[in-house]
Amino acid sequence: MIHSFLMLGQSNMAGRGCIDDVPPIRNPHLKVLRNGRWQPMFVPVNPDRPFSGITLAESFADAYQKTHQVDVGLIPCADGGTQIEQWKEGSLLFDHAVFQARLALRTSNIAGVLWHQGESDCPAPLNALYGARLEAVYRALVRDLHLENVPFLVGGLGDFLAEREPERDGYSEVNRQLAAFAHAHAMTGFVPATGLSGKPDHLHFTAWAQRAFGLRYFEVFTTLEDTHAEFQEKVCEDDALRTALDAL
Repeated sequence: MIHSFLMLGQSNMAGRGCIDDVPPIRNPHLKVLRNGRWQPMFVPVNPDRPFSGITLAESFADAYQKTHQVDVGLIPCADGGTQIEQWKEGSLLFDHAVFQARLALRTSNIAGVLWHQGESDCPAPLNALYGARLEAVYRALVRDLHLENVPFLVGGLGDFLAEREPERDGYSEVNRQLAAFAHAHAMTGFVPATGLSGKPDHLHFTAWAQRAFGLRYFEVFTTLEDTHAEFQEKVCEDDALRTALDAL
């Protein structure tokens, strides 16, 4: 069974790294969902715009595949320039992601959710509302897709946003709320973007930074995966105990 990952967020999840700047990842076990079917992965993975490029999901998926020795599928749903309010329950983006995930569930198990969004919410007063809005999106996704015990990773915004107006005054606050959100749940993790390079627009990660960011996502994922394994073991123990008690 394919292990799949839902890609959510705005342009840095969709990917804006220049395709020719990094060697391609050639792994026949990586796939991407197209029209409800799994196709061999090709770039751009998430073609939300004509200028889409390298995304962090590629190196993440490659690292996961090499560790777990399974086929890995990416479910691209990110859309550049979107605010978190556009991802709320009942929105077009939310419903599209849920629909794509349900298609993927016919032929795969969703093993995680990759989220990177927030640049569009840096200006005040949006940045003060970010954490509560992310919490609402998370709870709705978990409920609709039954992802209670599935790792949900949120990536930090790049330091280079400090060079860009109007994001410069709010990006650190969005990062703080992303980290606080991840700290509040057992199956959520925050992936820092500290030190990763940005393109000249001071908005998007370079292709090399996207490759490194994907590996950071995987490192954090492994810590949540251990939590998930412990939870599953506890569930099995509880089930065994109930069965033994029922037999008395």
